[in-house]
Amino acid sequence: MDHDLIVLYEHPEWQKPLLAALERRGVSYGAFDLKRAAFDPDGVPAARVYFNQASPSAYVRGNARAVPLAMSLMRTLELSGARVLNGSRAFALELSKTAQAALMQQLGVAHPRTLAFNDADAALAAWEKSGGCWPALVKPEQGGSGARMYLLQAPEELPRLLRDRPEIWLPDNLLMLQEYFEVDPARGIVRMEFLNGELLYAMRVISHGAFNLCPSEVCNPEDGASMCEIPESKPAAPVEFHAYQEVPEAAVQAGLKLMAAGGLDVGGIEYLEAADGRLIFYDVNANSNLRAPIAREFGFDPFERVVDYLVSQLTV
Repeated sequence: MDHDLIVLYEHPEWQKPLLAALERRGVSYGAFDLKRAAFDPDGVPAARVYFNQASPSAYVRGNARAVPLAMSLMRTLELSGARVLNGSRAFALELSKTAQAALMQQLGVAHPRTLAFNDADAALAAWEKSGGCWPALVKPEQGGSGARMYLLQAPEELPRLLRDRPEIWLPDNLLMLQEYFEVDPARGIVRMEFLNGELLYAMRVISHGAFNLCPSEVCNPEDGASMCEIPESKPAAPVEFHAYQEVPEAAVQAGLKLMAAGGLDVGGIEYLEAADGRLIFYDVNANSNLRAPIAREFGFDPFERVVDYLVSQLTV
């Protein structure tokens, strides 16, 4: 085989810290760019282990074709006997917010009421019938980086939004209405990062009203000079990330259940704290952009930990 490990990716800047850590460790690896690629189903695998780092948000960067190619390649690799970390099962869950809600329901994890739709009239009728309240969030089924998310105050705003912003149907013509929870702006939401069945670290994310909570230092650097490619997702003030040492054990256990049931080897789970004290889980991320400054507050380099895990999988 050509390499011991191949990293599947779409966003080159996000992968630089991981690839640098692999190089420091002398791992024989290749990087497969999903943006413009081809593969022969009879000619794979080319490595013992593959690590999927594709992102559902590829379409907002003009790379919509990366997602179906990533899924097709991973399914082919898995059928060919290759070990694919964060493989097709994990990626399918990340691509579907409704599947995430269904998994949370199955596991007894509190989550927002969610309605998938491809027609505004059908959505409003079903939302009213189910007792859905306003304001409510509109999200793409295949989300990512806070793109195309809107907070609507009343039902009449939905058809108006779809009329004025038809591009929000991208990439798959499937949207969601989701229950909205107000959070304490000073506390924000919590994101937990997991690796190989263990909590890596947790952090509070204070977004100042923005929906783009991407922890990548490229998208949300500490100096606030964001390079995010989603203009409408840029916050009015820099997103703040704070190490969260006292994350509740109940939250950790819920996150571990989601990771295991979803088949995620590495990933981020996000939740918010409702006014009544409930922890409401709303996002599962298989492509986890680790934030090194936060991990350093816990005493380690997160990318070295990921490389430790990847190396351990080469002998499984």
